[in-house]
Order: sequence, then structure tokens, then C-alpha cells
Amino acid sequence: MNVGVDEAQFLLMLLKIMNAKKTVEIAVFLALAEDGKEASTSYLWTPIRADAETSEVGGIIAYDNTLWYGSVAESEKEGLVKKFRNFVIEFNTLIAADPRVQSSLLSVGDGLTLCRRLY
Repeated sequence: MNVGVDEAQFLLMLLKIMNAKKTVEIAVFLALAEDGKEASTSYLWTPIRADAETSEVGGIIAYDNTLWYGSVAESEKEGLVKKFRNFVIEFNTLIAADPRVQSSLLSVGDGLTLCRRLY
């Protein structure tokens, strides 16, 4: 999966508006070998905690694919979409409830959640 043009342009503009000096991207979709295995999804909560703890107050954290093909707003579907739908719903719920960040889920690309660290 690649970031769509609209999402890339939005993020580029946001970084320029912020005059960002440091950025970090963590992307693993293409890194998994064909015979590789995914760890349980529980390990994915670790970056959320780390992001909120290591980013500066006022810093922006962006999460991609938070609409997951629109499946988070629909009933469950079969296949790959279904496999990750509940995880993405749980992820979105966790972010929305985190008091350390102000968040907004944008319908850019396949969903982009922006979080601003409050404290």
C-alpha cells in the first residue's frame, strides 16, 4: 500500500505549515516477507503509547488507514477487510479516548487520524 496523492500532498502541506524539523515514519506493509508471519495485534498498541510519550507537547502524530476501506462504518465483510476491521475500530476508539492527545479522523485517502499532543 502506498499513500495516495491527496494524502501525501496534505501531509506535505501540514509539515510545511508546522515548519517541522523532525519527522519519523514507521511503515511495515511491504517489509513482511511472503513466508513471514505477523505478530499478534496487541504489539501494535506499543507505538501508540510511545508516540504520545516521545513526541513533543504540541507535536503532531499521524496514523494512516484509519477508515480501512470504509469498513469501520459498515457491517462486517469477509476477507482481509474483515480481518483488520475490528482492530481498526479498537484503534480508533483508543485514540479518541486518550486524554494526552486531541485527535481528528480525516477522510483523506483511506483515513488519516491526526493527533496533537496536549501534555
